[in-house]
Amino acid sequence: MTSGVPDPTLDAAGGQQPAIDLTDSAAGFGSRLRAAREARGLDLESCGHAMHLPVRVLRQIESDDRQGIDYQVYLTGYIRKYGRHLGVDDAEIDAEIARIKRSDSVQASPELVVTGGISHSRYLLERYATAATYVVLTVVIAVPTIWLGVHGTLSSDMSRLAPLDSAPVAQQDAASPVQKSGHALAATLPLPTVEPPQVDQPLMASMMPVPNLGGDTAATPAPPAATAVGSGDHSLVLTLDNNSWVEVTNTDGDRLEYSLLPAGTVKTYRSNEPLNVRIGNAAGAKVSIDGQPVALGDYRHANVAHFRVAIQDGKAAPAGV
Repeated sequence: MTSGVPDPTLDAAGGQQPAIDLTDSAAGFGSRLRAAREARGLDLESCGHAMHLPVRVLRQIESDDRQGIDYQVYLTGYIRKYGRHLGVDDAEIDAEIARIKRSDSVQASPELVVTGGISHSRYLLERYATAATYVVLTVVIAVPTIWLGVHGTLSSDMSRLAPLDSAPVAQQDAASPVQKSGHALAATLPLPTVEPPQVDQPLMASMMPVPNLGGDTAATPAPPAATAVGSGDHSLVLTLDNNSWVEVTNTDGDRLEYSLLPAGTVKTYRSNEPLNVRIGNAAGAKVSIDGQPVALGDYRHANVAHFRVAIQDGKAAPAGV
């Protein structure tokens, strides 16, 4: 050998030494490695220099002080390299490495810790406590809010709401005396879409006469005397037993009548043209054309009579619309 590094297989006299088979199981593997090194007459410094390993690591391996080695991941490689350098049988080295791995795996296994059990009620409490908290908070916040929204504002607004077809308060208060006096009407007539006439009483779709707010419901205006409207050879005579809304127009759309006529009214409309007649509260009305009475039942619907005064061959006669 010319490298200057002693051959571990040669003894001090330069003779060849056989591979050492360490069978003493009583001593540790590190002790057997030290015995093999001393048997070859080697020291730690020369072995460390030959294997490029720190002397401190070799000393720890021989002392079986594996916990002190800085690089545990390289431990098995150090042992294999050191054992082969000293001529230890590979089977012995493999057996030691396998034992080290088994020992490390056992030490690395986590220790089982016995924990005490918990009661079923506590388990349910811990599992559902958060969800129950959210439910309780929702009920506490949402229920009062909804209650205040319904009872706090809506009820106060409802007191000011009324149906569009309801009668005014003054008419509701005076409805009973009017019905006792026999002047209540059984049906309604829809208001026309044109502007109402200038009369003292407001126009009501219910045809209900506006009572005297002073409480004197028995006082009614005196019916006007029999009057005639228009001119012509043909006549339409209305006799009203009750208050009635009357609309009479000619073919040009001119109105001969458009007002609420009181009970007892007798009025004549003369014309040479056909007329369009609408009478509210028709149950208390009588009609004649050129002296011939007209049966309003043929033209009445919901207590409103609607017909035409047709003129044909110089004769006037009622006709449906």
